[in-house]
Amino acid sequence: MPIAKALDDLTQLLGERLSRSKSDLEAHGRSESYYPLTPPDAVAYPETTKEVAALMKICAAEAFPVIGWGAGTSLEGHGLAVQGGVVVDFRRMNQVLQINAADMDVVVQPGVSREALNEELRATGLFFPVDPGANASIGGMAMTRASGTTTVRYGTMRDAVLALEVVLADGTVIRTGGRARKSASGYDLTALMVGSEGTLGLVTELTLRLHGIPEATSAGICAFPSLDAAVAAVTETVQLGVPMARIEFVDAATAAAFNTYAGTDLPPSPHLMVEFHGSPGSVAEDAARFGEIAADHGSTKFDWSSKPEERRALWALRHNAYYAILASRPGARALVTDICVPISQLAEAVEKTAAEIAASALPGPILGHMGDGNFHAILLVDPDIPSELETARTLADRMAERALRLGGTATGEHGIGMGKLGFMQAEHGPAWAVMGTLKTALDPQNILNPGKLVRDT
Repeated sequence: MPIAKALDDLTQLLGERLSRSKSDLEAHGRSESYYPLTPPDAVAYPETTKEVAALMKICAAEAFPVIGWGAGTSLEGHGLAVQGGVVVDFRRMNQVLQINAADMDVVVQPGVSREALNEELRATGLFFPVDPGANASIGGMAMTRASGTTTVRYGTMRDAVLALEVVLADGTVIRTGGRARKSASGYDLTALMVGSEGTLGLVTELTLRLHGIPEATSAGICAFPSLDAAVAAVTETVQLGVPMARIEFVDAATAAAFNTYAGTDLPPSPHLMVEFHGSPGSVAEDAARFGEIAADHGSTKFDWSSKPEERRALWALRHNAYYAILASRPGARALVTDICVPISQLAEAVEKTAAEIAASALPGPILGHMGDGNFHAILLVDPDIPSELETARTLADRMAERALRLGGTATGEHGIGMGKLGFMQAEHGPAWAVMGTLKTALDPQNILNPGKLVRDT
């Protein structure tokens, strides 16, 4: 049988680094979100590009599905082996290969985490700014075109990736892009691969753009009397061009979850969490300007600090929001969804989403990266009550539909995976079929992460 032949050949290639243990399969069959356990047939742990290429050739010969795996933190079922196959876990390919401080770029393997990368960069005075919250792998971040809390200033993975090494479906190894800051040479294959969710190739090396660590940094938090007031403050801040490094929103339910989970004493109301980068003078000026905007919209207190330990505590709170919200309903699972709209449409999108969640009687705190029009709802469901999951799905669908009506997108950063396939035609029209044509050209057997992003061929 093709599966047995593929597994035998992969075992010969990788030895004990091809695992079929129940614990390994289950660990790679789980999602951070509500999707059911979906174990693969095997898990591979390659150590070199040469091994990944050989693995792909074996799988291509037997039409055996291949799914890339980073840290497993994706939220739309991206890494689940819905048609069986081998999950390729890149944890052993986790090295920082070359730091080019003078050119402000770095070459890494896909399994290195963003926190490990920044630890390695610390002595250079440079840092990698894309921060999706989770300590995700760089390869996974590139494949989902991740963004996060610092996007409002530094952009997404689309802006951060300069070049890639990619193993295609037939085992061919290609390099895309380069270290030059611009090029007019041929198709932009790097941009094509970033955000492709492992459906076009397996990335084995990345060249990333770095930034200088700011001379001064300050962060703060302020409460607002209503959701509308907080969103209005965000909109005005962005439209006036105040140079924020982060501007994050959490609603009253999230603030309450923080208090229970982390022992804080935040008022039970919506909050904005902000950060400023620059010189000491510019940071103080920007913080003061934002404080005036916040006060105009009813914020009575703006606490901010330049002390590293206080800033770390603030962002640890935000990064743990998902777990704090999960803990607010013990035993619940979460359907986590996101949309992104033009900043002028943000107020309507947030207000209507909040009203629909409140009317559903389902817990669904709202938080997000409001500075770029992107927000999330964490819809908590009892796994033993199927009707709650159906309600959550309906709410998530209505969010996506509203985003498209307002000129936005069904997902600002979570990606499509299999969870949002139903919105691709509405969002992209005939362009979705073009994506399918590209997929077929590069992966004619549909073995690379099948069932995700594009319509199955």
